[in-house]
Amino acid sequence: MTQTPILLIAILLLVGFLLLIGLWMVGVYNKLVRTRNAKDNNYSQIGIQLTRKYELIPNLVKIAKGYMKHERETLEAVIQARNQAANANATVSENPGDPEAMKNMVAAENSLGGVMGRLFALTESYPDLKANENMMQLTEELTSTENKVTFARQAFNDSVMTFNNALQQFPNNMIAGFFKFEEGVFFEVEGLGDVGKAVITADQKKSLNVDFDDM
Repeated sequence: MTQTPILLIAILLLVGFLLLIGLWMVGVYNKLVRTRNAKDNNYSQIGIQLTRKYELIPNLVKIAKGYMKHERETLEAVIQARNQAANANATVSENPGDPEAMKNMVAAENSLGGVMGRLFALTESYPDLKANENMMQLTEELTSTENKVTFARQAFNDSVMTFNNALQQFPNNMIAGFFKFEEGVFFEVEGLGDVGKAVITADQKKSLNVDFDDM
């Protein structure tokens, strides 16, 4: 007779323990989801500014094309890198949580930064181009847009760090592994890159491309 209450208490304790474990797992899971969603949402601000940047670059190249007759290779490289970056940005915007897509985006942006740097260095040899009013206006708009990208990138990277820290902490990492959470990728500008470094997949939006010869 005395064994029945003891057995009942043991069962209740076990059920209570399992319930606490379940509540803890739900809490950890919800925290990881919140921080991941915050990270992904922060990319949207980067994407908006990058889209504006990609809209400005063809206009700038079109003006430069009229002055830099002997710099076709560089101008074509700018458009190629711009197309790669625009497509990579479109892919990340559709799925900000994809680490490979983010790595591709970072590579594409670094490539674009490299060729844009070469283009602006070459414009120093073309004073008439530098003095062009439209060129000056576009350059100013690009600079302003790049500054906005920088601020948005800082906020994004902060949210990536928050998410990754939550992911790596014990025992959160066990829950993260079970539900297959993947670490976020920082949007880090590494300086000058090589055109073609980014891998553009077949399912990316080719309608975003600009043809140099049609400009």
